[in-house]
Amino acid sequence: MERIWNFFENMNEYVYVADADTHELVYMNKKMRDTYGIHSKEELAGKKCYELLQNSSLPCTICNNDELQEGQFKEWRYFNPLLNKYFKIKDTVVEDNGRRYRIEIALNISSQEHQKNVVRRYEKLEKIVNEGLRLALGTSSADKSLDIILEYIGKALDGERTYIFEHNENGCDDNTYEWVANGIKPEKDNLQNLPPELCANWYRNFQEDKNIVIENLENIREEDSEQYKNLKRQDIHSLVVVPLYWEKKIIGFYGVDNPPAESLDYVSDMLHIMGSFIVSSIRRRNLLRQLERMSYRDQLTQFGNRYAVDWFVEHEWNGEQIGVVYCDITGLKKVNDEQGHEAGDRLIIRACECLAGVFKGYGLYRIGGDEFLVLCLGIEEKDLREHVEKLRMDMKEHQVTMAVGMIWKEHGPKDIDLLLNESERLMYEDKDRYYKEHGLKRRR
Repeated sequence: MERIWNFFENMNEYVYVADADTHELVYMNKKMRDTYGIHSKEELAGKKCYELLQNSSLPCTICNNDELQEGQFKEWRYFNPLLNKYFKIKDTVVEDNGRRYRIEIALNISSQEHQKNVVRRYEKLEKIVNEGLRLALGTSSADKSLDIILEYIGKALDGERTYIFEHNENGCDDNTYEWVANGIKPEKDNLQNLPPELCANWYRNFQEDKNIVIENLENIREEDSEQYKNLKRQDIHSLVVVPLYWEKKIIGFYGVDNPPAESLDYVSDMLHIMGSFIVSSIRRRNLLRQLERMSYRDQLTQFGNRYAVDWFVEHEWNGEQIGVVYCDITGLKKVNDEQGHEAGDRLIIRACECLAGVFKGYGLYRIGGDEFLVLCLGIEEKDLREHVEKLRMDMKEHQVTMAVGMIWKEHGPKDIDLLLNESERLMYEDKDRYYKEHGLKRRR
């Protein structure tokens, strides 16, 4: 048999021979000896195949000795976890002098299996992306689409939290959307208006078309200490974050916290693919918000319009105490007729500045060419009167004259028309007093 073993000695495949009944190793070729650190054939004496090849104290459960027949080869595939390799294996048995020898020839096919795994992984990725997009696109709003896609990504990638951060008008970052797995604490409310320096290192990487992949949070303890503290507080030990671009400008980023360590590259690929949809949804949301603002706002003053008043009554006011202030600019028509509409617009703007300065935080509305309304939810009557007196003083400083009608209601049924009619009546009384005091004839 020694002559047969020598035939295998310099083959590029892995070859070993063992007693099929006792499992004692009889031979290993050079490639296999080198792989397992065996320096001579003599070292094999007394060793069992399952002890050396599988690091096991008992015969392998996958052992197929009972199935082998002389003159036939049994082919199969196997991943060896000790060697971290895939093998294509051929087994047979040879009898000599009453002893049965198991001969195994194994070909390393790890590179082929790796390619198959890559293909399978990206086929799975494609299915995940398509299903996520299908669900997200079936919603009625961009906000809902973003919520759904974050949930889908989080579950598909086995993460604990997925999120979107966007630049705000102050140059800081706001966590605008998030999904969290069961048992994970939401963080969105704690991550608003983050200072630019906190994510400065991330944005420098984004500018170089790099993602942020943190395999172990401890790796950034020294180089990015502030971000380390921020992430540590959130119980984050690993993450993947990718930038969000619009017209070559970074508008924010989104990512996944604590995904499985072995899938970080896969997570990065999926986030990149979904990034375009995220940006598209954000743009759609912004457009809808802009259209909504336009439909509820007066374009000259940026105060709410009559539709905004209706919305306030329907969604914000529940009949609790409220102050209503009805104002009318005196002499606007004369300014328009004698000085032009640009001068009239400047007068309107000055009137708005007075109202906005005094009634900051309350509802401000332009309900006609020269008519304005202030709705003060929850204000005390004394405070309302003080605000109106301050308004009268501010009007003098801004060279604006407005007639003012004020009414306060503690509680009762919702009837905005009754309040508007009463405050308008009081406004006209105030206007009449102004004209009488100044000897002017009021235009009807």
